[in-house]
Amino acid sequence: MPPSGGFEAVKYKRNLPLRGPSGLVILGGVTAVCAYGFYRVGKGNLEKRELQREKVWSRIHLVPVLLAEGDRDAYRRQQAALAREREIMKDVPGWEAGKSVYSNPSHRSAETIVVI
Repeated sequence: MPPSGGFEAVKYKRNLPLRGPSGLVILGGVTAVCAYGFYRVGKGNLEKRELQREKVWSRIHLVPVLLAEGDRDAYRRQQAALAREREIMKDVPGWEAGKSVYSNPSHRSAETIVVI
């Protein structure tokens, strides 16, 4: 026979405690982190653009110096080649160092040296 007052109620409800933040809080956090990341990417792009501009202008200003250095080097090499030719051909009568060996004017050495 059942006890007086009946049996206890059967506990069938799940007891799930709230664990962690809600989905809305997580979404807000992810949005804030992404917004901060995009902000940093934008600032990085501005910095990179400024560094690229500075590099381009520094190269533009260095071009005359580099061209002059190349011209001096080419002139030094040409003079050294003429000195070697004079030394090698000193015993050959009538030899002029630096003069073209071709009598045809279409075969002549470059009068200007272009350094690129």
